[in-house]
Amino acid sequence: MPKTSLLFATSLYEARIAGRAGQRLLADLERASRATAAADRAGQAWCRAHGYAGYTSYASLDDLVWRSPEVAELQGHLDRHVAAFSREVDLDLRGRKLALDSIWFNVLAPGGTHAAHIHPHSVVSGTYYVAVPPAADVIKFEDPRLGLMMAAPPRKAGARRENRTFITVAPKPGTVLLWESWLRHEVPINRSRKDRISLSFNYGWR
Repeated sequence: MPKTSLLFATSLYEARIAGRAGQRLLADLERASRATAAADRAGQAWCRAHGYAGYTSYASLDDLVWRSPEVAELQGHLDRHVAAFSREVDLDLRGRKLALDSIWFNVLAPGGTHAAHIHPHSVVSGTYYVAVPPAADVIKFEDPRLGLMMAAPPRKAGARRENRTFITVAPKPGTVLLWESWLRHEVPINRSRKDRISLSFNYGWR
């Protein structure tokens, strides 16, 4: 009998930081993100210079874990989820570990977007979602084989999820998404009237 096997899986890890502690952390991180955005003049200048609609601390602050106790608390959760993800995808860390390399606030204003990109020099990347208004609630992932498909026809409109060229995920506040850092992704335009707030991060092999 003919047999079809799935090869070279691309994994996306999804979890929630829930309960009262999770709700408190969400509120604390929203306040921290707005306070940081208001005080970070270097970050504001970078956003203006690069046409970023809203605010990101990506290019201006590399000490959020020490600067913000809320971010330090979040890191404790992220460390556990990244360790679980690394086990699920069978990474052989050879006695070393995945450690947080960078973490930054994103306050994406209405009309803002983030073009398709990867996170070089990292192993696992991800996002924790703080405020996700309707019409600003998806992240889009691209099949990493897309540039190799050459003369392939498009996928059917009703293709199974694992066969699609692009996958969109709609996270809720409190969601953690993790993926291997080579996976290209983008943030479609914020079509809501409210800010979309998240923290993105990278883990390296140390």
